Amino acid sequence: MLELLQAALSDIANPEHLLYLALGVCLGLSVGIFPGLGGIAGLALVLPFLYGVDPVSGLALMVGLVAVIPTSDTFSSILMGIPGSSSSQATILDGFPLAKQGQATRALSAAFISSLFGGIFGAIILTFLMGFAKPIILSFRTPELLMLTVLGLVIVGSIAERSLVKCLSAIGLGMLIRTIGEAPAQGSSRVTFESWYLQDGFALVIVGLAVFAIPEIVDLLRSNRSISKLGKLGSGWREGFYDWWRNKWLSFRTAGVGTIIGIIPGLGGSVVDWIAYGHAIQTTPNKENFGKGEIRGVIAPESANNSKEGGGLLPTLVFGIPGSGSMAIFLGGMTLLGLEAGPSLFKEDLSTTYTIVWSLAFANIIGTVLCVILSPYIARLTIIRFPLVAPFILMLILFASFQSKQSVYDIFALFGLGIVGIFLKRFGWSRPAFLIGFVLAYQSEVYTYQVVQFSKVHGLSYIISPVNIIILAAVGFSVWAGITFNKKLNKNIKSEEQVVHNKRRPELYFTGAIWIAVIIYIIELQQIYTFIDKIFPMTIAIITWLCLTILLIKQLLGKGQALYYCDHEIIDKNNKDFTIFQTYLWFVLLMGLTLAVGFFMGCLMFLLIYFPVRARTQLLRTVVLSGCAIGLITTLAWLLNRELPPGILQYYVELPWPLR
Repeated sequence: MLELLQAALSDIANPEHLLYLALGVCLGLSVGIFPGLGGIAGLALVLPFLYGVDPVSGLALMVGLVAVIPTSDTFSSILMGIPGSSSSQATILDGFPLAKQGQATRALSAAFISSLFGGIFGAIILTFLMGFAKPIILSFRTPELLMLTVLGLVIVGSIAERSLVKCLSAIGLGMLIRTIGEAPAQGSSRVTFESWYLQDGFALVIVGLAVFAIPEIVDLLRSNRSISKLGKLGSGWREGFYDWWRNKWLSFRTAGVGTIIGIIPGLGGSVVDWIAYGHAIQTTPNKENFGKGEIRGVIAPESANNSKEGGGLLPTLVFGIPGSGSMAIFLGGMTLLGLEAGPSLFKEDLSTTYTIVWSLAFANIIGTVLCVILSPYIARLTIIRFPLVAPFILMLILFASFQSKQSVYDIFALFGLGIVGIFLKRFGWSRPAFLIGFVLAYQSEVYTYQVVQFSKVHGLSYIISPVNIIILAAVGFSVWAGITFNKKLNKNIKSEEQVVHNKRRPELYFTGAIWIAVIIYIIELQQIYTFIDKIFPMTIAIITWLCLTILLIKQLLGKGQALYYCDHEIIDKNNKDFTIFQTYLWFVLLMGLTLAVGFFMGCLMFLLIYFPVRARTQLLRTVVLSGCAIGLITTLAWLLNRELPPGILQYYVELPWPLR
């Protein structure tokens, strides 16, 4: 083994290998900074350039890109409150509040150190697991995978905000939205209203951006100030490192969790950060600061989402089974390089495997150093007046959401779900609970169906196993911790955070609208004649409807706490007339122009209207900013070889790119 490690280190020290590794890191940083793209888009970008490249160098390019995206996506999560990818959503909950408090540098420092530790930890664990990985992976059968999804849902109770019934309603709502489309068992169309777009359901990138990004943009745009309430960047690189050092054992534990979750095919980065975040809450004595700027809420998910890349490489390299979407693209890249993942790779070319593993560690080091160097410049976004930044972010979000299905209906989905996200935030519903319900709904249904079918053949012995008993114990602990946390929190609610009784009616309307929507969903499910395709969503729908009914009764009677969260503090005293409706009209204008004349011309027209009217810029500044925004999005589309959303005009007139 020592000889193999020496051979791997020799390959890594090769100047050509280091050059390709650095190039991959730079590409990964560039892609990760832009919200909503992630590793799949980045790897798809480099695949055409792998033909004829030396296998070791090509692997270095891909590994460098994959390794640093969970690090670079921290920028948008902390600085703008927008998930850079599915694995950085939990970082928003405390990272963005820290940026608002003028502690962006501290949050970034802690996040990058945690990411570096997680990446190296994952590579070390991967090295030692190579020899006996097979029994570990094979020990996770369908019952264990089902219990892990249950654990993910239960942990949401640890991050619920005071109202358990709201949390359950949010989970159920997210799960119901995910069940729209083709059923996994026998392929029935569920609640599609005969729409071909809904047949495939909603993409995760659209739901994540709509629920987390759109509400933050609306609030910040209403406030007419910078993201940082203090209007300054602040210092904190050393403080962030000390924060990580004080919480190094939390980082160690969550990095271990990330590696284990990464090893298990099918879970991936969309759940690991939430599990790590829930663990941070459960192991912290003073839990009240979570969601308000608790540094442990940054350290835990960032340690986990980087270590999971090392874990995700294990089933990919050992069995040729991708642990995530990006790993599936990685397998395709290996094929282009003439390498076949699986047992043969271990038998015939084990040194290449170790080269991949330790390239991952080196890429994390290079990526962290570059992020630290770039951070003071990128973090300045938090002290720029937000109306000047908003159109750039909105265009990027629109562009990223369109890439999910390359359909103009992606835009409708983004803005429609964005309205739901705004009200979820406004009325104190748990957006993490909604999102984790959406993420885990599909695999929960698949695993439930498979467990039921196999149990008919093998009996209860198929379900009961040592691994399942351990996971069940973790579920029990999470339930206990969640109940204890909510009881303690409700006792300590300050008087100024109580219900604003004369403001209860808007939330009552929102809850009532969701209640009616669930009834319509149940009625639509009755049209499905295949029992196996409707039993799971019907069960979730009934439970959600019961929770909503309880919530409605409590709101009608004026009982319960935190029914409505007043958000007057976000409004600038000089701009009190900017309501949510008036702010959202800018989103509607951009969507309308895009649908009429296409993305390129629609954005240009929008910018020329927005900057002088809303941002109140002079003519020269309007032209310069509009040119920069259009140039940025066009360059990004050209580099990624992506189409821009077309409009009605493009269906009747043949235009050259990028106008088409």
